[in-house]
Amino acid sequence: MSERMNVLFIITDQHRSDHLGCYGNSILKTPNIDKFANESVRFSNAFCTNPMCMPNRATLLTGYYPNVHGVRSNGINLPWETPTITKTLASRGYHTINIGKMHLNYWTPPYSPSDRTAESFDDWKVENPKGNHLAHENFPMPYYGFQECDLVLGHSSACIGHYLNWLKERAPDIAKSVIEQHNTELPIFHLFNENYISEELYNTTYIKDHTISFLERYVQGRYGNKPFFLHCSFPDPHHPVSPPGKYKDMYSPEDIELPASFHDIERLYKHPYMKTHLENPPMRGGLLREETEQNVKRFIALNYGAVSLIDHAVGKILASLNKLGLSENTMVIFTSDHGDYMGDHGITLKGPSPFNGTLQIPLIWKVPGISKPSISNALISSIDIPKTILELLSIKERYRPPQMQGYDMTPVLKNESEDVRDCILITEDEEVGPKGPLYTRLCHLITKDYKLTKYAELPHFGDIYHRKRDKDELYNLWNRNKDLKMKLVDKLFHEYMITRSRFPIRQGGT
Repeated sequence: MSERMNVLFIITDQHRSDHLGCYGNSILKTPNIDKFANESVRFSNAFCTNPMCMPNRATLLTGYYPNVHGVRSNGINLPWETPTITKTLASRGYHTINIGKMHLNYWTPPYSPSDRTAESFDDWKVENPKGNHLAHENFPMPYYGFQECDLVLGHSSACIGHYLNWLKERAPDIAKSVIEQHNTELPIFHLFNENYISEELYNTTYIKDHTISFLERYVQGRYGNKPFFLHCSFPDPHHPVSPPGKYKDMYSPEDIELPASFHDIERLYKHPYMKTHLENPPMRGGLLREETEQNVKRFIALNYGAVSLIDHAVGKILASLNKLGLSENTMVIFTSDHGDYMGDHGITLKGPSPFNGTLQIPLIWKVPGISKPSISNALISSIDIPKTILELLSIKERYRPPQMQGYDMTPVLKNESEDVRDCILITEDEEVGPKGPLYTRLCHLITKDYKLTKYAELPHFGDIYHRKRDKDELYNLWNRNKDLKMKLVDKLFHEYMITRSRFPIRQGGT
């Protein structure tokens, strides 16, 4: 085994920061993640760089803003030639492995038959897909720098990829049901569905078991003296939620309290931006979904069950890390790609809006010999994570993706009272279909006290919320404080300018 530090990067999908016990949730039970948080730095002000799966996951792998790596929206493949931290680490002697969800290529059929995606549902759900495809034996390896890739595509009971091949060997009838589900519906248009897969065969358990199996192979010397970068990625609690076994009924909808802003939906129909998208919901309810009280309560209860199963899996993984003697030399990070509205303002899921539910994420970080148990209120963004990882691993700048963006947050990991950032920029550049039904751009600026949102379609309008005095985001300050508005808009403008691409790199003097 290597003396260099390993990395275990655990990521969940569409997981709000307040859907963990350690972040103040009094109903949801997450004892294992809470225990890990008590041994780590828990960030109370962590935000995604883009509140959609593909753009933010590409940012976590590259250290670039979406306008630089190119994945501005779901449905755009990360270009194969893009530098990634996994390519960097593999070139510096690390073994890089993904187990679970990637979503660096899009899942649904392309607009053009000439385009190809390595994570296509249509190609992975059949054993011998027709035409020019990148599934099964044609899957491109290494995959963006991952030398091993155990792929799980989809959500809930409708997961395919390498996981489906494994499922076919153990439960062919269930695997057949998964394929039938993919052939008859698009699960992403449901909040929840009935789960026909047992806990032992469910994707969360599969990822947990395969992660532990890798750790066991590693200590057996199967990878020589290489340190590892292990990306452990759970597709839950992304909708449709349908946790298996006892986790389905672990939480009762009757015990769920609706968000304080739930009935604010009436105001949103008068909101200059939200009105359009609520009256014409994009993706047939797959984004910005308005829901009944009953359905929201059930959705939250099932979401809690899915998170509790993840907590169990994380507990087993961390216990194995300790049992195998790896915990003293392994950096562990727990986070998510973005959040979910979960009934805030009467809406669920994700989609462009001025509200916090999709923007704020959990982030818990433990670095042996450097971090100490603490809670940091420092502002931190997903884009800071890859640069900080490479700094902590002492990877020289000349080996990294060129001109990485974000900040090195090592000072905060050493001392939780440090501040590196004074604001965070979040961009959304959403397209569903060519020029519609969703075609929008907006930016958010997060400061210690305020959150500003500006819309490309509305030059003279924005949303400003006080993050501490108005946590439910019910009182827009845009027209109430002219000096504050000008100060925040100016700050947004300058932050936007310094995050623009400087590619291609200058090659000559004149």
